[in-house]
Amino acid sequence: MILFPAVDIKNGQCVRLRQGRADDVTVFSGDPAAMARHWADLGAKWLHLVDLDGAFDGRPVNFSLIRNICSQVNIPVQIGGGIRDLHTARTYLDAGITRLIIGTLALEDPKGFAAMCAALPGRVGVSLDAVDGALKTKGWVANAGLTIDQVLPRLKDQGAAFIIYTDISRDGMHSGINIAALNHLVHKTSLPVIAAGGVTRLEDLQTLYPLSGHGLEGVITGRAIYEGTLDFQDALKWIKEKEVEKTGRDTQ
Repeated sequence: MILFPAVDIKNGQCVRLRQGRADDVTVFSGDPAAMARHWADLGAKWLHLVDLDGAFDGRPVNFSLIRNICSQVNIPVQIGGGIRDLHTARTYLDAGITRLIIGTLALEDPKGFAAMCAALPGRVGVSLDAVDGALKTKGWVANAGLTIDQVLPRLKDQGAAFIIYTDISRDGMHSGINIAALNHLVHKTSLPVIAAGGVTRLEDLQTLYPLSGHGLEGVITGRAIYEGTLDFQDALKWIKEKEVEKTGRDTQ
C-alpha cells in the first residue's frame, strides 16, 4: 500500500481546503516545491499534486510551479486539476509527471476521455469525488448527475489505469474514513483504487490496510500530515512492517 503525501496548490501556495470549498483555505506553506522535497526526503515513494486553481478554472494554472516540483524530486508524481484535453495531458507528461488524474472530462466527455486513455496507455486515472455516492465535477462545485456505480462499468473499458475515490464530506475534516464506501468500491471494480478524504491518524490506515488485498493501491493524506495527527514517517514504517509480514520480503 502506497502512502501519497498531497501537495495541493492554490495561488502558488501549498494549502488544504475543507470539503473542497475554495473559501475555506488553510495555507501550510508559501513554497510548494519545498514541501514536495520535504515529503520526498522523509521517504515518500510517490507524490500527489493538485492544481486547485486549475480544477476551478478548467485549465492548468500552476503549470510552471508543477514542472519545477518535478525537476526537484526523484520520485514519481501524479497530478490532477484542470486536465481536460489531450494537449494539456501531453504537456504535463513532457514536464515530468508520471500519471494524470482526470475528473470532469471522464464524467462529461466519455469519448474524449477514452481517446486520452488510448493515446496515453497506463498513464491516466479517474478521480471519483462524491457526496453520498453522488459525483461532483469542476473542482467539486458542479453536480455530475451520476453515481459511482453508474460510471464504474465503463471506466475500465475506456482505458482508465486507476481510480482515486474521495469522500468530499470527509475531506480535510479530520472525521475518519468512509470504510463502507471504499469496501464497496474495491469489490465493485478490478481497477486499482486509491483512497482520499478523512485519513486522520494511524488507526485509519490500519483500518484500510486489509483492503490492500482487494485492490486498494494506496491512500492520499494531506491535512493530517501537515497538522501532525498522522506522523508520516511512523505511517511509512507501519506499512513497511505490514508488507514484510505479508510477503516475507522488504518491498520498499
